[in-house]
Amino acid sequence: MSTVLCMSAATAQTPEPVVSVVFAGDIMLEGGPDRAIRRGRDPFAGVAHLFKGADVRLGNLECVVATVGSVEPEKPNVFRVHPRGLKYVQRHFDAVGLANNHSGDYGPEAFAQMLGLLKKSGLGYYGGGHNLKEAHTPLIFDREGVRIAVLGYDEFQPRNFEADHDRPGVAWSEDEQVVRDITDARRVWKADVVIPVMHWGWEESIANARQRALARLMIDAGADAVIGGHPHQLQDTDIYKGKPIFYSLGNFVFEGFPDKVNNLGWVVRLTLDRQGVRHWQAHTVKIDKQGLPRAPARPTQGEVIRE
Repeated sequence: MSTVLCMSAATAQTPEPVVSVVFAGDIMLEGGPDRAIRRGRDPFAGVAHLFKGADVRLGNLECVVATVGSVEPEKPNVFRVHPRGLKYVQRHFDAVGLANNHSGDYGPEAFAQMLGLLKKSGLGYYGGGHNLKEAHTPLIFDREGVRIAVLGYDEFQPRNFEADHDRPGVAWSEDEQVVRDITDARRVWKADVVIPVMHWGWEESIANARQRALARLMIDAGADAVIGGHPHQLQDTDIYKGKPIFYSLGNFVFEGFPDKVNNLGWVVRLTLDRQGVRHWQAHTVKIDKQGLPRAPARPTQGEVIRE
């Protein structure tokens, strides 16, 4: 009898499964990072330790990976990189975000080639696709019994390279659609945890009123955390209804910024269970003149949200 009681007690005290998800900022492999790749050097080597032990590893791919396509006319900054760099992305990441203002720099042909290359490399993607439905479909990860849905959206103006029913492109941020996607991530896709990743805000600026309002709208709709990027610098963090908001993770692998503020980024690690985020840590990344990141071994910021 005592044995049965002990087994029942042990079963009742089985700990809730806990997993970790790591997010990095903007990854742009042109210039210095590509020169390193051509020499056989891993551009992520200086920060590889930040991804160790993570169950899911994600970053924003701020360029189109392709060998084809035509450059978008009159766009001042366009980024296309050779597929040779994908083996290093695949080494450190499980998936990449495509909802940004550079996925369409070389048009639909280049974007379609990139989707095929990502699939061939074993890399997932979110926030973009062959059509509107795919672009708004969450990327699902099942880890240790925790089901995680990741969505991606672009809000960069002017509105451009948006996916449609019969056209490839990125997922555009429209409030009603975003709320619907978050709701469907739980109702249709049975996610325990939902995390939207936003490409938003003004470059080289603090978080604006639109970012703050939209982050709260997403959490009200059921998001467990909000991850942001695009401004090319760090922005502040917030906690709303016990859910963390990171308005901008800044740059991660990116050459071409002379100012120190643009050469800092965060790698954020979220610790999750089925109820959402338990705590988070952020490592500050410093980017050298070649656009390659370095980071300390210890986190520079963090917060316990729930024991």
